[in-house]
Amino acid sequence: MARIEMPAQDALTQQQSEVVAEVIAGPRGRVPEPLIAWLRNPELARRVQMLGEVLRFKTSIEPQWLEMAIIMVGRHWTSHLEWTAHKKHALKAGLDSQVIADIAAHRAPTLDDAKGQAVYDVVTSMLKTGRIPEALYQRALGQLGERGLVELVTLLGYYCMASFTLNAFELGLPANIAPELEDPEYALAEPKA
Repeated sequence: MARIEMPAQDALTQQQSEVVAEVIAGPRGRVPEPLIAWLRNPELARRVQMLGEVLRFKTSIEPQWLEMAIIMVGRHWTSHLEWTAHKKHALKAGLDSQVIADIAAHRAPTLDDAKGQAVYDVVTSMLKTGRIPEALYQRALGQLGERGLVELVTLLGYYCMASFTLNAFELGLPANIAPELEDPEYALAEPKA
């Protein structure tokens, strides 16, 4: 059960109502779950949702590779709602279901597309080390261009933030539990209270 709820329509402040209206009028057509938390600071919610809109709908990266990157972040952080939502988008965008299954199982997928492979390798490197080695940087630059590589790295940061928000406030749970993500081998030790 979520730790934080969407305020009732009549309980929204004017600023919150404006942000909600902007998001619903945009390409999402609805309030995404992380925004439920971000609305506690309407200016934060406005700016973050605008960044998310640009990264999701206005980049040079093809939708299947964009969605692959997003589910990789969702898998890395075991963010059930992010995984569940973007798995659907990835399938709709044409990402092979075996690639999705491999990502869920922490296996490197077989990608026959050089751009897709570059995206996968950049995401993997960034999530593991926070860096891109020079040879990979040059290969990714050749496949994505400077703009695409900047968009990809920024997308990763945005979806890490979204995953943290979803996980911290348990948004979208239990309805979006993804059984394929339940892997006790990757469970973190419980922090001390």
